[in-house]
Amino acid sequence: MPFILKKYTAISGKKIQYFLLQNISLNPKLSQKYLSKHRVFDENKIPYEIGEKIRGDFIYIAQFEGHTRGLNPLLNFNDFALFDKPSNLMVHPISKNTKYSLLDEIRYHFGEYANLAHRIDAETSGLIIVAKNKKSEVELKNMFLEKKYKKSYLAIVEGKIEKTIKIDSKILKEGKQIGVRMTTSYEEGKESLTYIKPISYNKKKNISLVEAIPHTGRQHQIRVHLYSIGHRIVGDPIYGVEDEIAEGYLNKTLEKELRAQKTGSYRLWLHANYLEFSYKNRIYKIFSKNNLLKNHFNM
Repeated sequence: MPFILKKYTAISGKKIQYFLLQNISLNPKLSQKYLSKHRVFDENKIPYEIGEKIRGDFIYIAQFEGHTRGLNPLLNFNDFALFDKPSNLMVHPISKNTKYSLLDEIRYHFGEYANLAHRIDAETSGLIIVAKNKKSEVELKNMFLEKKYKKSYLAIVEGKIEKTIKIDSKILKEGKQIGVRMTTSYEEGKESLTYIKPISYNKKKNISLVEAIPHTGRQHQIRVHLYSIGHRIVGDPIYGVEDEIAEGYLNKTLEKELRAQKTGSYRLWLHANYLEFSYKNRIYKIFSKNNLLKNHFNM
């Protein structure tokens, strides 16, 4: 389990936030986070509120402690690193019951203050930038917020794509039974822009290998844009399938065999393949080394 309940010898009567700052040497942000999320407990496992005095001789803190399953960074620099994330791995735990996520590997390799600079879907594989400290985290997150980077994906899609396609339809929540499902519109929604460039066509399977270049960062942007033009990504369990299949996937009750039958594969074939950005006046151009998608296309 990633959350470990750690025991600390305490000073009875001292305000809890001062103890965390002065005696355990937590930084103010982390101390505030632990208290606001009710992760600091007394000996009876009753959570402390900010301003309360310590009750007893010990306190307990539910702390995230990363563990490894052998996933190493692709590249490692002074202030940041990059992982080549496999498919079906969440980047961040969704609850205290999440057994493993990319954040486990990040904290295992780089410590308590390392964090994600951005996110991709659990089913999407590929490049992820990790900040090793709070200063680089702020800089790198701002870079993504301000769109000061270039990013491209590889995808395997249904049908034949013969020329570069510009997709600029707006994206909004579908608002029906599947809550996470997005849809496209030219009337309402958020401005969105994706370019799709063909790379290869597999006539036998009637599938295309394409490069997808998003110029905006909307939820499921590449997936919903490709689906909107009739070229659904192979293996997509949300778009182009019946609501029952999407619900089963989201509820984790969809059997692997049925998923493969209904979606075309056991996984979503979307891969974050390239990142280009500037950090401290140096330009980085990084390609993924994971060839699983290309190999699957050529099978």
